[in-house]
Amino acid sequence: MTQNYAKMIDHTLLKAEATVEQVQKICDEAKQYVFASVCVNPTWVKFCAEQLAGTEVKVCTVIGFPLGASTSAVKAYETKDAIANGAGEIDMVINIGALKDSQFNVVLEDIKAVVNAANGTLVKVIIETCLLTDAEKVKACELAVEAGADFVKTSTGFSTGGATAEDIALMRKTVGPTIGVKASGGVRSLEDMKAMIDNGATRIGASSGVAIMNGLTSKSNY
Repeated sequence: MTQNYAKMIDHTLLKAEATVEQVQKICDEAKQYVFASVCVNPTWVKFCAEQLAGTEVKVCTVIGFPLGASTSAVKAYETKDAIANGAGEIDMVINIGALKDSQFNVVLEDIKAVVNAANGTLVKVIIETCLLTDAEKVKACELAVEAGADFVKTSTGFSTGGATAEDIALMRKTVGPTIGVKASGGVRSLEDMKAMIDNGATRIGASSGVAIMNGLTSKSNY
């Protein structure tokens, strides 16, 4: 069971001030616990890929992060560059303003640009639930599925709130059983993780992976 939990965690370090020592540490921890991935900013992808070579742990990176306000062309380029540097999973932020303006085709094409650039590499779509109404959350999830994404994800961890069990349940209901749902932001303990899984999460994004695996509670925000 412990191993199963580890395989659901993206061990995350997305702080701007992250140092090489800190990034090395999360790679070492990910190897020790065999987490699903380490999730880092694009500048660290190549380094992490080198550190994790020959292991089961993937390198996950973020695109258009944290605001989602880059153009689709930039997001596509970021995606291709990240994959060339060794990224095995892509977490992209939607165009949140376009969604709230009901410019649904803009949001759809933005996600498609990343999915197409990924060319088979797994794509998770961050919808930033804390900024959306329930109706907007549903629509964002529907657009992600239509665009061919592999996962929907709650949060960047850098806005006004993180994952909630209620949002996970709504997202799971919307996307159905075949698309992944990732809870991120504020998942700090084994109890938090279990609540997300019980409501339909299949992946957890957290900087508290080690604390979770040790059944402890972390004070980290992400």
